[in-house]
Amino acid sequence: MQGGPVSRGLEDVVVANSAITFIDGKGGRLIYRGYDIRDLAQHSTFEETCYLLWYGRLPKPQELEQLRSKLVGRREIPLGLERLLEAIPAKTSPMEMLRTGVSALSSFEPDDLKRPESSIGGALRLTAVLPTIIAAYHRLRQGKRPVAPRADLDHAANFLYMLTGEVANPSYVKALDVALILHADHEFNASTFSARVTASTLSDLYSAVTSAVGTLKGPLHGGANEEVMRMVHDIHSPEEVESYVTQKLARHEKIMGFGHRVYKVEDPRAAILREYAKRLAQESGDPKSFVILRNVEEVVHHEKGLYPNVDLFSGACYESMGIPMDLFTPVFAISRVSGWTAHILEQYSDNRIIRPASTYTGPTDLAYVPLAQR
Repeated sequence: MQGGPVSRGLEDVVVANSAITFIDGKGGRLIYRGYDIRDLAQHSTFEETCYLLWYGRLPKPQELEQLRSKLVGRREIPLGLERLLEAIPAKTSPMEMLRTGVSALSSFEPDDLKRPESSIGGALRLTAVLPTIIAAYHRLRQGKRPVAPRADLDHAANFLYMLTGEVANPSYVKALDVALILHADHEFNASTFSARVTASTLSDLYSAVTSAVGTLKGPLHGGANEEVMRMVHDIHSPEEVESYVTQKLARHEKIMGFGHRVYKVEDPRAAILREYAKRLAQESGDPKSFVILRNVEEVVHHEKGLYPNVDLFSGACYESMGIPMDLFTPVFAISRVSGWTAHILEQYSDNRIIRPASTYTGPTDLAYVPLAQR
């Protein structure tokens, strides 16, 4: 196609109908299947949120218990995959490992989990097993044996247990469970869209999730919360915040954790995680990182009028729990796989291959010159 306007990055281009997530950017609301994220964060659990995303409604008690049982029963990783994780060099980034791990896992799975008509089984499996893969690799790279999952622990508690071999503080478990709810879905973000593009070709669910993991690995999508905490460590003390931020802004450098393409006001997820970061900081007795972040928030809003997004406080929560910084984005994937798979299932249910057009800007009338004459 030649000529015509171009919306770079597909900004504001509507490409599909979806009943999963609604973002009110002007009102600062995030809605999963009709339910406000604030209510879900206060009253729900990650497992219940998964059910809501996949089935379109809140579960009854028996249905939720059945879902939990299915997730628990799918946590183990195949021995062949564990051996592959052992062979991956310890210097490999966890997101690079996860991309490889999800793709490799497909080889060990029954074929009926991969067919579009039965992919809810694959959604359950991937949501259940991603924490095990990540925790196992983290321990293996430290020269330790993986910790087997525990059937008596919920999703967030089990992940923290597999990382350390110890049952986590209940306040850590609650904060992580809320973070998983908040990160579960966010409409047609880059990784979700890449998953839907792959699914639209009727490729299998594991391939679509591998596409999503590869997309999340990019620093412009995942990884912002890591950059936020690196900033906190660079600043050292609350008293240095103003000079640090103003100097970066003067150099036209981006302050990570602020602004959003969709939200024109404060990201509602940031407001919720701010409170959890505060609680964990107070509990730890070392609130310095949280105070630095609050000062950064104040300076950036005063200088640029920008509001925080979900990344400003999520890393502080994870750091308080003892989660290594290079696992922050994999934790994002542990949550977002529920949304990815919900979108893949929705794509399968009313599929049309996603094939956008482009505006051609090159020549059209060049004469071919034989090789000997060039």
